[in-house]
Amino acid sequence: MAITAANQLELLQTAEAVAREKMIDPDLVIQAMEESLARAAKSRYGAEMDIRVSIDRKTGKATFTRVRTVVADEELENYQAELTVEQAKQYLDDPQIGDTIVDEVPPVDLGRIAAQSAKQVILQKVREAERDRQYEEFKDRVGTIINGVVKREEYGNIIVDIGRGEAILRRNEKIGRESYRPNDRIRAYVKDVRRETRGPQVFLSRTAPEFMAELFKMEVPEIYDGIIEIKAVARDPGSRAKIGVISHDNSIDPVGACVGMRGSRVQAVVGELQGEKIDIIPWNEDQATFLVNALQPAEVSKVVIDEEAGKIEVVVPDEQLSLAIGRRGQNVRLASQLTGLDIDILTEAEESARRQAEFAERTKLFVDALDIDEFFAQLLVAEGFTSLEEVAYVDMDELLSIEGVDEGTAEELQARARDVIEEQNRKALEAAREMGVEQSLFDFEGLTPQMIEALAKDGIKTLEDFATCADWELAGGWTTVDGARVKDDGLLEKFDVSLEEAQNLIMTARIQLGWVDPSELEAEDEGEAEDTEEEAEA
Repeated sequence: MAITAANQLELLQTAEAVAREKMIDPDLVIQAMEESLARAAKSRYGAEMDIRVSIDRKTGKATFTRVRTVVADEELENYQAELTVEQAKQYLDDPQIGDTIVDEVPPVDLGRIAAQSAKQVILQKVREAERDRQYEEFKDRVGTIINGVVKREEYGNIIVDIGRGEAILRRNEKIGRESYRPNDRIRAYVKDVRRETRGPQVFLSRTAPEFMAELFKMEVPEIYDGIIEIKAVARDPGSRAKIGVISHDNSIDPVGACVGMRGSRVQAVVGELQGEKIDIIPWNEDQATFLVNALQPAEVSKVVIDEEAGKIEVVVPDEQLSLAIGRRGQNVRLASQLTGLDIDILTEAEESARRQAEFAERTKLFVDALDIDEFFAQLLVAEGFTSLEEVAYVDMDELLSIEGVDEGTAEELQARARDVIEEQNRKALEAAREMGVEQSLFDFEGLTPQMIEALAKDGIKTLEDFATCADWELAGGWTTVDGARVKDDGLLEKFDVSLEEAQNLIMTARIQLGWVDPSELEAEDEGEAEDTEEEAEA
């Protein structure tokens, strides 16, 4: 198959037709043709030759050329594509290293195999161009809603025609048990667009919280205009959802605007989400107030926030417990997702019993350790003292503010508390040494003897052992297993070591051991601070 004048224009027509069909630049198709013809020519003239093909964009004429590069004598390796300065003098007057010599060679007559090979190269290049075009088109649509038509189902995943390409809706991104048939119209959220070997993959989702937020943006003009802002979304796809909204205009009620006249706006979103019930909640900067709103329709008696641990305790009337928790824990789980806090729900009776137990435990501690009567111990607990350390090292004025405590009594209380603490520390040190704790851990600032004893019981006996610990191993925390929250007890949790304090202790140990460069940490902190400032300005 030689390229004659008769079919030169046909090359251009073919390139334009393919480009039009695949919606890519015609020049990319011609470049693919040039490469395929060059490869076929190499098989005819020799693989080591640098054969190049140029197709005229107006006439379709293909020009075959051989290119040779001038190199230094010692660098000459490929005699077919390179030549020395001396050899180049017969072609150029003053050849320099790096100059090229271009000679036109006769066009090749493509055999059946060469033609097939050329066709494969063209198809491959066209596919690559098509993939690039699809990726460039859809990469900027991440985070938006897209409409498409169902093409087919593969292993539970839905393949969607989105116009100039295909997208995939995985089965775990579908709502509940919804099913689709070919040619059904579908609306979904573009979760991700990635380059993959088989082409750009557009991943859709109908379960993402952002999908609901975007639907509200489409239905509520005030959200689209920025007057109302969606602050948080929590979903149990297909069942229930909670959405926190705030209005930047005092004259507009954010909840009413999202609900719409006779519920028209929210019903449009509910219909798209297969009947998912939506609670629209007014956002409040005060976490306690926002949580009380988030737990509706349950009534809340009291909220106790532990900011260090990122936990929150909610006390509800006994008859409101099941309502607050919700079916299979749904209500409290969504409220937890909405606030970003771990929520513990207690009834008033449970909270009262726990407070009484804590009161009795602390009273007994002071009675046994300080050798005082029960009434005096209860008085200390009622004034907010929770440990011997607080009694021993608190400012004297705080003890003198307790009714019936004079200076002599206060000094005696502190002396007894310090004696007990010193004795406990002495016993803890002895026990730790017997367990083989190294001096490096004793010398580490920030750990008390009783903490060291607790660490030793768990096999942590050197500073290196301590530096390999995770913060939650020391301070404790919560993990979710099969949908249920499970408590992880921390080695130093009983000493009231917070997660932040645990992080600081571990990092200090790593710095002392030379595992971490403090200057790098400072640079990271400065970078994070700058990012925070930029976000605040934005």
